[in-house]
Amino acid sequence: MDEATKHKIESMIKSEKVFLFMKGTPEYPECGFSMRVVQILKSLNVKFGSFNILEDETMRQSIKEYANWPTIPQLYIDGKFIGGCDITAAMYDSGELQKLLN
Repeated sequence: MDEATKHKIESMIKSEKVFLFMKGTPEYPECGFSMRVVQILKSLNVKFGSFNILEDETMRQSIKEYANWPTIPQLYIDGKFIGGCDITAAMYDSGELQKLLN
């Protein structure tokens, strides 16, 4: 990953308290895992930024390398990588996600 791409990723992550790299958009998720994370965030009335990785193959590969995480979606809170769908759902179910968001 080049420095420009790394900088772009970091700028996006820092642009909002909560940022989601996903397939599709919050209005039209293009995979069930992305849809589930969006549903969780919306159920908590969380404002979040997002990026549709399907629109940019370089970003799609680079975000996996950046987080050292092979799948999408990827959720970031306060600039920190949280995880994908399963981790986000488990944290939501345990109440841990809600604590991070307050």
